[in-house]
Amino acid sequence: MDIKRRLNENLTIFKSLRFPFKCKKKSFNRYKVTVGIGGNVGDVKRRFEHLFVNLKKDKRIELLQTSLILKNPPFGFEAQDDFFNSIIVLQVNMQPLVFLRYLHSIENKFARKRSFANAPRTLDLDIIFFDNRIVKTNRLVIPHAQWAKRDSVVIPLEGLK
Repeated sequence: MDIKRRLNENLTIFKSLRFPFKCKKKSFNRYKVTVGIGGNVGDVKRRFEHLFVNLKKDKRIELLQTSLILKNPPFGFEAQDDFFNSIIVLQVNMQPLVFLRYLHSIENKFARKRSFANAPRTLDLDIIFFDNRIVKTNRLVIPHAQWAKRDSVVIPLEGLK
């Protein structure tokens, strides 16, 4: 059962079975990674629950924490449904580009199609922070270039404190 609260006319937060979540055991993986998750196609909140279960089963990562879920308007391409967004915090041993490939494989598993920038999507996984690293390549920028300007990241991050 979801618990929801409107923050304003455009933003609503949801709490569900696994969002928010905080792991009580210590991880022995090397890097702490903050990942933004989002989507606006189909039953996104249910997809987040399935993502949670998939991540918990994967021995290569430890799922440390999830935030609440935020429903918010799209940006960029605005002629689409509202998005649901959350934050997950993981502990991994993968290097940043290897981890990016891992996230893309998960998006593919959940039927992500890349048609154009800011298009509707089933699941979007973005690396927001990767330990204290700064990465600037053609394929990856860490910290995420626009994280501080997006309610879809800032509001869920606030809930992790």
